[in-house]
Amino acid sequence: MVLPPTAAHELHVIFTDGDSKAERELARKALTHLKQWGIRPFDLDSAAEGICEQFVRGLLRQRLIPEDEFNDGLILAETSLAEIPLLVTSDKHLLDIDEDALLLAFNEADLPPMHPVHPKRLLRVLR
Repeated sequence: MVLPPTAAHELHVIFTDGDSKAERELARKALTHLKQWGIRPFDLDSAAEGICEQFVRGLLRQRLIPEDEFNDGLILAETSLAEIPLLVTSDKHLLDIDEDALLLAFNEADLPPMHPVHPKRLLRVLR
């Protein structure tokens, strides 16, 4: 399993500036256990970062994500560029995106499609 750069950055921000001690502790635990849990963060080069930003601007223009959820769009694009077909998340903004509209956005950006999926739904499918 891999962790998109923006998701890793968000974990670090929560660890350093989280709203509560409990939230900071959960982020610390996640960051310190990534390797143990078999999760590997990955990076993108500057060209890929530019592609991601363009993709997010398209999502915002189409109102597929709220204006204040730019990072959610980056996570979608980063996951796509890494050719990962599923993004396991409990983020409502990502899970509520219309699947057909998201597929069209990926196709228009010439990016591999990927699908956000809730962990519980994924576990049900795998059983």
